[in-house]
Amino acid sequence: MADQPAEVLAPVWRDIEAVVFDTDGVITDSARAHAAAWKSAFDAYLAEHPPQAAVEGRPFDVREDYLRYVDGRSRLDGAAAFLTSRGLDTSERTVRAVAADKERLFTERLREHGMDAYPGTVRLVRALRRAAVPVAAASASRHAGELLTRAGVLDLFDVLVDGGEASRLELAGKPQPDLFLEAARRLGAPAPHTAVVEDALAGVQAGRRGHFALVIGVNRTGGPENGRQLLHHGADIVVTDLGELLEQGAPT
Repeated sequence: MADQPAEVLAPVWRDIEAVVFDTDGVITDSARAHAAAWKSAFDAYLAEHPPQAAVEGRPFDVREDYLRYVDGRSRLDGAAAFLTSRGLDTSERTVRAVAADKERLFTERLREHGMDAYPGTVRLVRALRRAAVPVAAASASRHAGELLTRAGVLDLFDVLVDGGEASRLELAGKPQPDLFLEAARRLGAPAPHTAVVEDALAGVQAGRRGHFALVIGVNRTGGPENGRQLLHHGADIVVTDLGELLEQGAPT
């Protein structure tokens, strides 16, 4: 049987010394589970505390509302942003209660079903490692380590900066670049020589604000408009799967 050609990095990776990957929706297929948990939590709150304007009481939309208000943000920031958009109570007590409900729902789903890693992402990370490019996983979620472990890919990453670390270090949430800058620092690479891979609008905005060498947007399910929004918010290029950034090399 002939040797299969090894996948190698496409030219876009030239001069990149390190790569920081967001977790949810980039490494693991967990964004849908987060969106579903947010919908259950927000819809329950809307039913119990209907806004004065009927239009503001419409159910949480797992595409539009998720991408606009909570994707890529910390739980507290996401809860506050959505509640504000509907003119609802944003006291600390309410924000924490809604965020805690979402946390409970997501944890139940994670423990019951686990999460898978995207094959194209795994192939890209392996190619980066073969090229001796260090890689980090970064996430505002405290579940990032468990997600990566359950998906069987934690050992592929040299560094993990999760929500627990972000809280301990008092890192500002996205769209501020603090999380990505900390991951790059731990990889030993300056931002102007590091790439960021993100699927959230707030995340690509953070990559641009951090002056990273390359900001790659991943458009999994948002359609053409989401791709345009990723570019508008700071992505240099947008792909639907990270396997697109690989090429066939010589046979192994």
